[in-house]
Amino acid sequence: MSINVMKRYEMKYLLNAEQTAFLREKLKGHMEPDEYGRSTIASLYYDTPDRRLIRASLEKPMFKEKLRLRSYGPADGTKPVYLELKRKAYGIVYKRRIETNLPDVDRFFAGEGNICACGQIDRELAAFRDHYENLEPSCLIVYERTAYKETEGDLRLTIDENPRYRMDSLNLADLDKGTLLLPPGHTILEIKVQEAVPLWLAEIISAGRIAKSSFSKYGEAYCRETFPARTA
Repeated sequence: MSINVMKRYEMKYLLNAEQTAFLREKLKGHMEPDEYGRSTIASLYYDTPDRRLIRASLEKPMFKEKLRLRSYGPADGTKPVYLELKRKAYGIVYKRRIETNLPDVDRFFAGEGNICACGQIDRELAAFRDHYENLEPSCLIVYERTAYKETEGDLRLTIDENPRYRMDSLNLADLDKGTLLLPPGHTILEIKVQEAVPLWLAEIISAGRIAKSSFSKYGEAYCRETFPARTA
């Protein structure tokens, strides 16, 4: 069982097809795809019945938090999945993650004990569940991600293609169906770093006229379903 604790800055950008091609070309010599390369990622977000968590997040507070179950490719009862508690405070992202499986996740949300016997992270996950009460699957987000890393250093960069969502059939076994969140060819860039963005990357972002965005996949999906006239 793997346990991850992360603390870093994360910056998001929306790219059109031309900007995506420009960025991929300019990254050569600076970064390379990591050991996972391009993979399909699915994130199942949990929320209260009245969607308290996503409504609070959309108000852009200084502190926000969310809980999601992530899989790499379709999941079944035996393949590892990852329960993640993600918090953001004053621009810094803190993430706790535990490797688990679907049967144990079902028991956890049914209140039948904690997710594992792993000390502090296990207690944080259980406290989150118990505080919000009645958490349930709310939205499934799926996309194809290419992850890049520096040969040396802590800089990570991801490009997400074909982000899509659905609010029904909320299972991690079927990842094909869903409504697109962006126009065809558009992508989401995320830069993840412990300190400052290096100068060479800042210059590429500037040259490509790539603008920072606060785009949230779950937030966009929720707004589309709740306020269709506003997002049409």
